[in-house]
Amino acid sequence: MKLGLVVEGGGMKCAWSAAILDRLMDDEIRPDYAIGASAGAACAASFVAGQRGRNRRFFVDHVSEPRYMGASALLREGSFFNLHYIYQELTGEGGADELDYEAILRNPCELWAVATDVETGKPAYFTKKDMHPDDFRVFMATCAIPVVCRPVEIGGRLYCDGGCSDPIPVRRAFEAGCDRVIVVLCRPADTVRTPEAHRGIYHAVLKRSPQLIRDLDTRHLRYNARLAACRRLEEEGRVLILAPRRPLAVSTYTKDAKVLQGMYDLGLHEYERERGRVLAFAQDRTA
Repeated sequence: MKLGLVVEGGGMKCAWSAAILDRLMDDEIRPDYAIGASAGAACAASFVAGQRGRNRRFFVDHVSEPRYMGASALLREGSFFNLHYIYQELTGEGGADELDYEAILRNPCELWAVATDVETGKPAYFTKKDMHPDDFRVFMATCAIPVVCRPVEIGGRLYCDGGCSDPIPVRRAFEAGCDRVIVVLCRPADTVRTPEAHRGIYHAVLKRSPQLIRDLDTRHLRYNARLAACRRLEEEGRVLILAPRRPLAVSTYTKDAKVLQGMYDLGLHEYERERGRVLAFAQDRTA
C-alpha cells in the first residue's frame, strides 16, 4: 500500500496542523508521499525531515520576531510575510531553525509542494530535488499570497500561493499512485468557502495577471469541489480527513503567540480523539 499525506495551507491556522503532524510522527506514521500547498508545504517538509516541534516553533516562537511579518516587512520587502527571512534566513543552511535537508533526502517519502504559475494560473508541482539548503524559494513561492506578497521567481517564471490553483492536492496524490491518503485540513471538513473578499482591490493590483485573477474569482468553487471529493473518498475508505471540529478562531495573519499556542494545543487534543482511526487507517505503517 502506498500511503499519502496531503497538508492544506492556511497561514497561521496551520499551527493546528503542526500539532497533528507532530502526533503523526509520535505514532510513527510514515507515508510514502507527502504534498502541501502554501504553509502546508512547509509543514510537510518539517514532517518528512522528522523534525518534531519545528513547525510549532515557526507558528509560535518565531512569529514574535519583528522581521517575520507585518507593516515593516511590507515596507522593506514588499510582502506582508517576509518570506526570505522565514524560508531562507531561518530555514536555510546555518539558519536559526535550519530545515534538515539531508534528512529529507534520506527519507524515501516523496515530498512535493504546489505553487501557482502567475502567468497561466495553473498549478506547478515541485519536488525535493527543486529544494536546496541555500535556496528554498519553492516554499517562498507556494506561500506568496497574492497582493500582500510579491510573487517569487523560479527558473524564469513567477509563482505565488499554491492554494490559488490546487488548495487540497489530493487528486495529485492519487495520480502519483497512492492507495490511501491522510488529508490534514485547518478548516472543518464541512466548510463551504464563499467568494474572495476585496475583489475590486485584487482586480486592480493584479490587472496584468488575468489568469491569476480568474483563479481568485473561482477559488471558492475549486476549494469546495476538492473538499467534497475528499469527503466522498473518505466514505469509500480511501481518505482519512483530520480537521478541526469548529472553525479556528485565528486569522491568516495572527501574530499573537498565546493564541497560536492555543491552536497547537487544540490540535494535540483533537488528535487524541482521532488517534484510533488514524492507527487503523495506516495500520501496516505502525507495525
